[in-house]
Amino acid sequence: MNTPSILHKTRNEYQPKLPRSLKNGPQVRIRENADAGAAYNPKDIGLLFPNTRGLPPVTFVPGDMPGYAPLNIGVILSGGQAPGGHNVIAGIYDGLKACHPDSKLFGFLGGPSGLTDNHYRELDAAFIAPFRNTGGFDMIGSGRTKLEKTEQYEAALTHCKALDIRALVVIGGDDSNTNAAVLAEFFKERKAGITVVGVPKTIDGDLKNDLIEISFGFDTATKVYSELIGNIERDANSAKKYWHIIKLMGRSASHIALECALRTQPNHTIISEEVAAREQTLHEIVEDLASVVAKRAANGEHFGVVIIPEGLIEFIPEMKALISELNDLMAKHEAEINGIPDMGAKREYIAGKLAPRTAELYRSLPRQIAEQLIMERDPHGNVQVSLIETDKLLVYMVEDVLNDMKARGTYKGKFKTHTHFFGYEGRCSFPSNFDADYTYTLGYTASLLCMNECTGYMSSVQNLCDAAENWIPGGVPMTRMMHLERRHGADKPVIKKALVDIDGQPFKTFAAKRGTWAIETHYIYPGPIQYYGPEALSEMKTKTLELEHQ
Repeated sequence: MNTPSILHKTRNEYQPKLPRSLKNGPQVRIRENADAGAAYNPKDIGLLFPNTRGLPPVTFVPGDMPGYAPLNIGVILSGGQAPGGHNVIAGIYDGLKACHPDSKLFGFLGGPSGLTDNHYRELDAAFIAPFRNTGGFDMIGSGRTKLEKTEQYEAALTHCKALDIRALVVIGGDDSNTNAAVLAEFFKERKAGITVVGVPKTIDGDLKNDLIEISFGFDTATKVYSELIGNIERDANSAKKYWHIIKLMGRSASHIALECALRTQPNHTIISEEVAAREQTLHEIVEDLASVVAKRAANGEHFGVVIIPEGLIEFIPEMKALISELNDLMAKHEAEINGIPDMGAKREYIAGKLAPRTAELYRSLPRQIAEQLIMERDPHGNVQVSLIETDKLLVYMVEDVLNDMKARGTYKGKFKTHTHFFGYEGRCSFPSNFDADYTYTLGYTASLLCMNECTGYMSSVQNLCDAAENWIPGGVPMTRMMHLERRHGADKPVIKKALVDIDGQPFKTFAAKRGTWAIETHYIYPGPIQYYGPEALSEMKTKTLELEHQ
């Protein structure tokens, strides 16, 4: 392992806080809540998950439980990194050992492929110690292998039996936890006696519902991005001659963009869900931004900061229709398209297969954007929106509008720009105190769900706006969050992503103030995450979570 920094050494000594109900270790009992089937497509989901459907959410409350027998648990980190993943593993280990000292924890290396290929190592106290309260997934590595074939499930079963593993914990986002749900169903059908539990991870913040208040990593990542945005705002306000267009992670939802806007108060923020609700065209989005630039120029301020979400292009109705058609088309004609070496010919071939209206839109896009839309798909057959330079597309189009306004004499100013994409910068930071505590509690709770054979559940912690001692640990059945989604031209069960609620308090708070932020300069400079000092700094929650609890 690399030489630890002073902060690394100090963070290793931090003891994450646990809810009061877990402080006495395994001395808890399960309280079953109201029965809950699938919230979306209940009939179809019920048919796909006959053995794990209709389970009730559960809560852990103080109480005497009989002694636990030793249990071997396997753990998998799946998908992209998020701050706090190591603390989930530390929480699982500590909870497991509190239940019985002879229990063992095995880490499958490199993500789900570690399970199917039998790459693992036993995780003991000495190995885990230097990773406590640190960012990254480098303890055991991660991966994006999709578990969807019978031979993969059979291999997982074989390898678990060989190690006497009776429970698996999958730490991941909506797709990773969908993997976990499918595996839980398979093991239950085979009467394998192996419990599968999920843990909600994603910095995008889109894995949440009425029982999962927030996914881990969102708090830390948005604080890192907000620090960077605040630094750029200060630079913009100092130089007073540049517009900074900042694209933030968040393909399927704009939670990161909204949280960072609430924390930093930039001049203009686009929320994808609002674009979809208002059915805005690309031209209308550009006109809105150009209007803000012109109004600030009229006040002598030729600078500003703009936030856009990574997945914006998929929420513009006309672009969404184009991308959907492209996804299906490229899935059906993959061999033919891959066989065309010339990019120009490839664009024309694809345009010729599109419906007339979408073909016209596709041909009207700048060449580089049109080519980015037909690049290699992600593992689910969808366009990789992080590779589409939406920020630059907006700059090109705003420049055209402003030039037209200049020609008409309605705009006098300069539009010099810098574009930024903040993504990987936030995925592996030392977790905030909130995320350090939250992930440790999620892991500890997951170990208890495993001990109590709660298969098909996702570890959950509620009441997160309160002090950690008042948090409420438990589990929510993963089938409850399932719906059907189009993947590779077919409907597949997947945990539903949570979008920004434009009728919710976080968005309403933002919408009430953005008009003032647009014309006047009201930047906030949050600075770096504070791990020590006054609680107002070190225990700060996200604005989103606070407003949602109001």
